Amino acid sequence: MSNRFGVVLSAGKGTRMKAIDDSYNKTCYPILGKPVISYVLDAIKPLGLDKIVVVAGFGLKKTQEIVKNEADIVVQKEPLGTGHAVLQAEHLLNDLDGNTIILYGDTPLLRKETITNMMKKHEKEHAAITLLTAVITDPAGYNKIVRDDKTQKVLKINDVKEVHKEDYSLSEIDGGVYIVDNKILFKYLKQLQPDADHGELSLISIVEMAVNDNLKIETFITPERQEIFSLNNRFHLSYASKIIRKRVNFDLMLSGVSIEDPETTYISPDVIIGQDTIIHPNTSIFGKCKIGQSNEIGPNTYLQNVEVGDFNNITFSHIVDSIIKDNNSIGPFARLRQHCIIDGDSRIGNFVELKNAHFEKGVKCAHLTYIGDSEVGERTNIGCGSITANYDGFNKMNTKIGQDCFIGSGTIMVAPVELHDHSFTAAGSTITKDVLNDEMAIERTNQVNISHGSSKFLAKAKAKKERGQ
Repeated sequence: MSNRFGVVLSAGKGTRMKAIDDSYNKTCYPILGKPVISYVLDAIKPLGLDKIVVVAGFGLKKTQEIVKNEADIVVQKEPLGTGHAVLQAEHLLNDLDGNTIILYGDTPLLRKETITNMMKKHEKEHAAITLLTAVITDPAGYNKIVRDDKTQKVLKINDVKEVHKEDYSLSEIDGGVYIVDNKILFKYLKQLQPDADHGELSLISIVEMAVNDNLKIETFITPERQEIFSLNNRFHLSYASKIIRKRVNFDLMLSGVSIEDPETTYISPDVIIGQDTIIHPNTSIFGKCKIGQSNEIGPNTYLQNVEVGDFNNITFSHIVDSIIKDNNSIGPFARLRQHCIIDGDSRIGNFVELKNAHFEKGVKCAHLTYIGDSEVGERTNIGCGSITANYDGFNKMNTKIGQDCFIGSGTIMVAPVELHDHSFTAAGSTITKDVLNDEMAIERTNQVNISHGSSKFLAKAKAKKERGQ
């Protein structure tokens, strides 16, 4: 197998996205939580490319952030056409033996299988250039493939800006993916002439150059027109999202995952879900999530970058950047964030928020509670309305709660503080000092009951209101 290289064009501004500034270009917008250009990079990964070059321009900083670990970046400082864009990779690829695949960063529907089979055909046929094409019923608005009437050999690509009315009878269109012998590519790119209208160098001109030199040109026709779809606006984003969502959900269901309502379930392509897990409606699972077997997730649940073990029930909850091990019940209306770890056999209930908290096995935290920057030992029970007061206005501090503790309802634990194993806090206590093993902590002022105090207080408040105070 010869060397393989890739060039992904991602320099355009994408004005029809109507962004408020230039920090994004259209290839950086997310679909199912994943940037558009990442779908394109994923499509070419099976090729085992020796080098990938992304040509960036507008939204450079964001593009660099997305692709920095997957590709070299070159910059097209001026929008002087697609041929000029590929030329920016000359210092990285010039004179190398092999084949280069060129594709656009705004085509998230390209399939790995299509790209792989296209490359196989190119190499098998020893072609100078192979073009991805599609045959459609309404080719208006696309670059057209022009073939010889008798031999059916490709003669050129007609640019959409130069298409004449009679060309609308041509139903084969340019798919925007090209595989080119690398040395031929840069030889022709250096010979490109600027067009008369905009002074741009057009990549598609190399096809006619190859024809004039009697070089072999092949095509690979994709059966799915959707694959060559390139997005230009926010509606296109939603269209692509719908197609990708359908593909992802279909593959998961065939692998043994139950998705009750695929139309309301949004799952990133990078998510891994085990067999016999049930996904209930209105659930979104994004990022690098890995979910085990026999879980029930949803309805109305959001997971991002979460690792979930087996046999968990997570409902009506929002969980990010956390680890949920086995046999836990979470929700409804729970929120876990910033690297929470739930070891297993725990109950995290209604309106509980955890932040950077580690629950060992068997912890019960049933409702209306905030636990932040904390470690909680096995089998501890945290009563309703309890909080760890972990912030003094300047610093975040830790709370440590041992095994088999009982935290009474309404307990406020003012960090930094430690409650040792088997300790007990009485309901309504504010804990500011460590509680040792097997101790009970009670912190309350004496209760005073004032006769007729309720009516007197209300009368005083009413009078104050009438005076306008």
